[in-house]
Amino acid sequence: MPDHIRFLLRHAGVGVLIAAAFTGAILWTDFAGIRHLVTHTDGGFIALAVFFALCSITFGSAQMGIRIMLMTEEADDDGRGRGDALPLAEPVPVRIREK
Repeated sequence: MPDHIRFLLRHAGVGVLIAAAFTGAILWTDFAGIRHLVTHTDGGFIALAVFFALCSITFGSAQMGIRIMLMTEEADDDGRGRGDALPLAEPVPVRIREK
């Protein structure tokens, strides 16, 4: 399997684990009566599955995005963390003719 696919799947899996912990915390604390609704209504477990799936998509995508944005490239600068210095703009004199 290519390295970039393995990288994305690994971090999506971390996001799914975070979603499982989040869903478990919601059920454990009975936030907004969710645990009661899941356990005492018809179709409550379907709602729980949908909630977990949507949290997995959200947290998995966020985790992949964070890891991609934290990736670094090899530095080609002088070690001060600023990269290559851009040339400064120099003012150019311009003659203005009066009418």
